[in-house]
Amino acid sequence: MNAKDLQRISKTLSYVLRHRPDSIGVGLEAEGWIEVQTLLAAFAQNGQSYTRVQLEQVVLENNKQRFEFDRDRLRIRARQGHSLDIDLGYEAAIPPDNLLHGTATRFLDSILEQGLLKCARHHVHMSTNKDTMLAVGMRHGQPVILSIDARQMHNDGHQFFVTGNQVWLTDHVPPGYLTVLP
Repeated sequence: MNAKDLQRISKTLSYVLRHRPDSIGVGLEAEGWIEVQTLLAAFAQNGQSYTRVQLEQVVLENNKQRFEFDRDRLRIRARQGHSLDIDLGYEAAIPPDNLLHGTATRFLDSILEQGLLKCARHHVHMSTNKDTMLAVGMRHGQPVILSIDARQMHNDGHQFFVTGNQVWLTDHVPPGYLTVLP
């Protein structure tokens, strides 16, 4: 399967597993899981026939590692980014001293006033990888990287969670913990 096909399937999976499982007539379990066979059958009924091999390739080769199989490889879910009411079951974790968030300069005034808000998502997403955050910011316009004083936030009682693909999550980053990187 070529890179374009992988990306197309990945985007479709993201849409279904993060936002609209009902678009293909399925639902997700409380922690976001769905049986692989159920998912593949629903895609086929909606004119999008994917094979188990293609699905596994997308999970393994997705550059952002957005998806994961359960231990038995019978169920699949998105690791983060849901707009649905999902409990991913992540346990609180101690973050690194600093985390990064990528956004566009057009959002900067609002962010510096209100902080980073989760908006329609379950959490604010952060990373230790500057290149990843730069790419995230570029999706929305002229990019800017924000540094988050995660150590101080944690010391002040804010909870952090980390996904299997090293995306850090929190409910809100107040403006006092943010610094715009040059």
